[in-house]
Amino acid sequence: MTETETTNSPASETSFRDQLGIVSKEGKRKWIYPKKPEGRFHRGRILASWILLAILFVTPFLRFNGHPLMLFDITERKFIVFGLIFGPHDYILFAIAMISTIVFIFLFTVVFGRLFCGWICPQTVFMEMVFRKIDYWIEGNPLRQKQLNDSSWTGNKIFKKSFKHGIYFFLSFLISNMLLAWIIGSDKLLKIITSPPSEHMGGLVAILVFTGVFHWIFGWFREQACILVCPYGRLQGVLLDRNSIVIAYDFIRGEPRGKLRKSEERVIGDCIDCHQCVDVCPTGIDIRNGTQLECINCTTCIDACDSIMDSVEKPRGLIRYDSIEGIEKKIRSLFTPRSIGYSILLIILISLLIYLVITRSDIDVTILRTGGMFYQEQPDDYISNLYDVKALNKTFESVPLSFKLKNVDGMISVLGDSLIVKTQESVSVKLFIMLRRDQIRSMNTPLQIEVLRNGEIAQIIETSFLGPVGGKE
Repeated sequence: MTETETTNSPASETSFRDQLGIVSKEGKRKWIYPKKPEGRFHRGRILASWILLAILFVTPFLRFNGHPLMLFDITERKFIVFGLIFGPHDYILFAIAMISTIVFIFLFTVVFGRLFCGWICPQTVFMEMVFRKIDYWIEGNPLRQKQLNDSSWTGNKIFKKSFKHGIYFFLSFLISNMLLAWIIGSDKLLKIITSPPSEHMGGLVAILVFTGVFHWIFGWFREQACILVCPYGRLQGVLLDRNSIVIAYDFIRGEPRGKLRKSEERVIGDCIDCHQCVDVCPTGIDIRNGTQLECINCTTCIDACDSIMDSVEKPRGLIRYDSIEGIEKKIRSLFTPRSIGYSILLIILISLLIYLVITRSDIDVTILRTGGMFYQEQPDDYISNLYDVKALNKTFESVPLSFKLKNVDGMISVLGDSLIVKTQESVSVKLFIMLRRDQIRSMNTPLQIEVLRNGEIAQIIETSFLGPVGGKE
């Protein structure tokens, strides 16, 4: 989207693009004290936040067939997604899943803009629905918060700040434990919690580090995480277009803006320039300037504007979810060439991913004749070949494997102990296959080998056997 396209009002200036709402003219941090939001969208976000928080905190403790439902154990390179376990050997699945996720983000952003940031992003959920509400509860409305911050250190200020940051620390500690549960699993986390700290210094240090990071983000860094750090916001400029649905100000209906005056027939736009949409914005922007990098689509400006429109008996929706095309031409089209292209690509990727997951075997065994080896003469008129076996176990349990010839009579002898493959591990062994000389009909005899897992066929492998044809040479 070009600058011209995002400039809503024909009369608007673009000087706002030269500055950030969180930085003063002197280049210092400008603290944002947004007005407490109220309205139908905010109530919807509260409900969505409770659902998301429940998912975040409960999921690590859910079990499926005795195993975690979800686990992203980076340290041991073990991942469980909806009860299915994956490891480094599934790198193709990971690659396709990652590409699918990126394409989905592109598609979602092209169609719905930054909806994810306002409704789903954990940073926004925790910041606006948890920590910001603690500010309102302990320090009062935005004016009182600012007065408290600007005031000297009194007993009342020390008490409120200590109380607030005590709760911040507790919540940050809780969030870091939740994050660790997603990474190492709830069992290991409970073990760390219930055991003496000296036995799990690494885990304790990790929890405290995460706690400190979260406390710093939600207590001080705040909206800067979205504006200065998050790469997603910076993608908006290349992903959004005139058909993308974002939170937009209807400049055709609202401009020219002007204060509402009693007993005066209004001949200008519906925007009464009350500044409420700016006062509630958690990133300090004026949505009337158009789509901006700082806008996280939190909908607070919609609720604020709707409330004002109700009070002045004007239709709601001066600020709403809409596209530039929707505002200018009253046309809202979700099916644009870009969205169709991304949709087709995403369908192909997801179909491929589903196919690979469905056809994914629990055990992968390869048997190849050892390179550089010919056949060996054995007693009792037997001929043997040496093979390299590589077995990979993708299940949760250790698996004992055995082998059996299917299409010919013969013997298989695995070198070493019995073949048991531990969970998510691979092993390599060698085995001999021996056939009687009179069974060999060609120089290269086709073989079918059954791979047995607990006595049941897990895989059938085709290979070949080298040996002299006919009588003894």
